[in-house]
Amino acid sequence: MSDPAPPDPITLSVIAAALQQCCDEMDLAFSRAAFSPVIAEANDRSDGIYSAHDGSLIAQGAGGLPVFTGAMQYSTRVLIERIAGGETAAPSPGDVYIVNDPYLGGTHLMDVRFARPYYRSGKLWCWLSNTGHWPDTGGAVPGGFSASATEVEQEGLRLPPVKLFKAGELDQEIWAIVRANIRISDQRIGDVRAQAAALEVGADRLDALLDRYSDAVVSASIDELRRRAAQRMRKAIATLPIGRWRSEAIVDSDGVVNEPLAICLAIDCDGERLHFDFTGSSAPCAGPMNSVLATTLSSVYLAVRHVFPEVPLNAGAFEPLQVKRPVGTFLDARYPRPVSGCAAEVSQRIAEAVFAALVQAIPDRVTAAPAGTSGNVALGGHDPLRERDYVMYQISGGGYGGGAGGDGLSNGCSTIGISKAPPVEIMEQAYPVLYRRYALHDGSAGAGRERGGFGLDYELELLRGTARASFVMDHGRVGPPGALGGRDGGRNRVEVHRDDEVLIPEHLSKAQDIALAPGDRVRVRTPGGGGYGDPFERESARVLEDVRLERYTTAQAEALFGVVVHDEPWRVDEVATASLRAGADRHRAISEQRSTDR
Repeated sequence: MSDPAPPDPITLSVIAAALQQCCDEMDLAFSRAAFSPVIAEANDRSDGIYSAHDGSLIAQGAGGLPVFTGAMQYSTRVLIERIAGGETAAPSPGDVYIVNDPYLGGTHLMDVRFARPYYRSGKLWCWLSNTGHWPDTGGAVPGGFSASATEVEQEGLRLPPVKLFKAGELDQEIWAIVRANIRISDQRIGDVRAQAAALEVGADRLDALLDRYSDAVVSASIDELRRRAAQRMRKAIATLPIGRWRSEAIVDSDGVVNEPLAICLAIDCDGERLHFDFTGSSAPCAGPMNSVLATTLSSVYLAVRHVFPEVPLNAGAFEPLQVKRPVGTFLDARYPRPVSGCAAEVSQRIAEAVFAALVQAIPDRVTAAPAGTSGNVALGGHDPLRERDYVMYQISGGGYGGGAGGDGLSNGCSTIGISKAPPVEIMEQAYPVLYRRYALHDGSAGAGRERGGFGLDYELELLRGTARASFVMDHGRVGPPGALGGRDGGRNRVEVHRDDEVLIPEHLSKAQDIALAPGDRVRVRTPGGGGYGDPFERESARVLEDVRLERYTTAQAEALFGVVVHDEPWRVDEVATASLRAGADRHRAISEQRSTDR
């Protein structure tokens, strides 16, 4: 019997939307039922549908983290291969596998993945999978972000694919092993049940879809949707000129050796495909800023998705993107390299390198660099009032890069996801902390014709008990780079205030096990986005508005944008501004001529 023909365009659109809706409802169920604020409020999770044949992505929720897109596809493929090879027990209806091993298609150990086989008429039809960021999976420090880890065992419990649920029932022996190796384990069961329930919702929605349209029609639609996504991506790539573009992105340090790491990238376009080559990047590092292959691939995919968001999201969209495996670099971590910073930080430097290369080819579609850090702060301690231990995990936003379409967004979510910072009220209710400050990071936006967005400036105080603080962030050494003449965004800054002492971490944005007592405060200022275009071409009125809102000082307005604010309130000194800009233009012309002469 020949394969069924693809359905008509209307039916195809309905099925595509239904698959998307299935994943969206899984996302919603997961967040609503989860216990941890990082999942319930910040939405640090993702759900998707994957092929039973090769684990390729069929659909993912619109509210899921983009960085999990390629990683979960890779992870599902590895699970299928391990089952076929007899390394992992074969699936049965109602089973749910748990896995967080970063070397088997993961990210870091805190991103715990569940995978459930979905059956139709006794046959495995697809896999339903999701990922949730657990607040703790053991390891040297609460929260898992061990800034000075030198091997993965120091970062937490590493799980290969094992059945946590068998025929719908939680395996108490496996769960006992997990609980014995993580902090606040009594509180984790709420997240576990929520994660499994989300997959149950997905199975119910798929049942309804397949019952309505038939297995054959939906299968044919999935094949056609994948073909069309690949075609759309090739058409998008065809808008680029044929050529090669190079870029470099810098990681502050690995947390152990206080030297920067380089991501070197060359992108080649042949008219139908983009080829990504990271040859020349730094070697594997001692600390936790290594990236596993799945995360490196996913980072490239999500960066291209930022540039071409109109391309449908399934495995077909990745087919024209060819990534050469970066063997021998810190972007292809092998056991036992530590990797806690890969998903949250290195992934964003990879995306930044992609943006910096492609903005040379298509400046109207690509922005300057965004903040590029998740601002990971983990606080673990004991609350004497509630007589219980806790692990608090805080993520934060930063500025987006300016672009041809306008200024960058201020305090936006990270490059790798749609996770938002948990509400201050929720954090203060759940943990013994008080937020003393929560504002924009003034002056952090990179200057440009279209300036970057501003980062976040917050300060939290420990109210009672004792705690240990750990940080894994980035862009403390250099700010997010500007594009096409724009200035870099403001750098990340971390300070710990204890009595009259102000501690600045040696690695600027990375530290662990900092003891806190009641009254001690942690202040974090996240990066602003890079500027786009010559800052002296920015309209004076727009600069003046930022000064009026106290986003820049008058001195910054003159130094960065060549705009002199008049002594009278909120007026530009047009004569002084014109003279300053004319002088800058002459200096620039002389510099360009000297460069040409050389």
